[in-house]
Amino acid sequence: MQRSIYFTEEHDLLRDQIRRFISEKVVPNGDAWEADGMTPRQVLKDLASLGLLGIRYPEQFGGSNLNTLESVVLAEELGRSSYGGFAITVLVHTDMASPHLANAGTPEQIEKYMPDIIKGNLITAVAVTEPDAGSDVAGLNTRAVKEGNDWVLNGTKTFITNGVHGDLYFVAARTDTSQKGSRGITMFIVEKGTPGFTVGRAIDKMGWQSSDTAELIFDECRVPENNILGGVDQGFYAILKNFQNERIVLGAQAIGEAQKALELTLEYTRNRKAFEATLWDKQTIRQRLSMRLSEVEAGRQMVYHAAWLDTQGIDCTKEVSMVKAYCVELVNKVMYDCQQFHGGFGYIKGTAIERMVRDARIQSIGGGATEVMLEEVAKRI
Repeated sequence: MQRSIYFTEEHDLLRDQIRRFISEKVVPNGDAWEADGMTPRQVLKDLASLGLLGIRYPEQFGGSNLNTLESVVLAEELGRSSYGGFAITVLVHTDMASPHLANAGTPEQIEKYMPDIIKGNLITAVAVTEPDAGSDVAGLNTRAVKEGNDWVLNGTKTFITNGVHGDLYFVAARTDTSQKGSRGITMFIVEKGTPGFTVGRAIDKMGWQSSDTAELIFDECRVPENNILGGVDQGFYAILKNFQNERIVLGAQAIGEAQKALELTLEYTRNRKAFEATLWDKQTIRQRLSMRLSEVEAGRQMVYHAAWLDTQGIDCTKEVSMVKAYCVELVNKVMYDCQQFHGGFGYIKGTAIERMVRDARIQSIGGGATEVMLEEVAKRI
């Protein structure tokens, strides 16, 4: 019997396929990737061989031509892997960077790059954040000046996921300094190896250890005019459009992480004995976990509904902002309790809970800080 109004048997098969991949490929190797500070390129190619890097993209380029609900299944299951760095490496490529090409690319740009993106031959990154501009996209300072048939980029980007090992970067730069705020921003396609573009320092993070993060430097970086993505001075609108998808999948990832942490904690508390009984026998603990499970289920349904609205073409900016704010705060609340109930073992490096606690912290910062999300909600009340 169908248990969800949003998902079908095909979605269940997709979920099972992703879980098998994680069980066979990710769980046995995740600790090594954490130590290396990156998820190997071959892992993305293996995902591509299963059709998981092109879920939303046209079949003519090797994609599956599906929709937001399938992206949510992918994100939720990647979150359940317990390796947040691996999950975000994949999701930046599939749902945060490459959609800029899919949404705004010319037919020639899409034909040139999309097949290799779907195959995992080209790893993508999106470069918006700067040292002085994060959630406030209107504060961007990277400049692009027209010179002949080229644009010359100067500036620095930071906290760029897939920045070290990426191949193709979608870069936001200010092209009209006479316009204030969000106006006058343009997106550019920049290939690794372009003169004047260098990857600066790799950034050592508190969590997401198996995800590479970098500073990018543009110093007289000359980009041809046909690498403009979506039109001059139209970049802010492209960024806003993709924020919706990005925030839905981040909410789904957070729910997957929270669910996995609770599963691990339920198993631990049912086996760990203290004062002649298991921890699960303590009323306070089992009631707290029951409440967290209830909250995670509520968050899951919020994610599913927002994804469904998006598939219907309904403006769901308020609902997506609610999803991002609620789910990422919830995953941190869940992690706190799960670590608490693991006791000292939850504080030891090398345990899943300790890693997941560190990974979850960034969720309320990246992709739009919680405070920014709540302001988006407030504007629409």
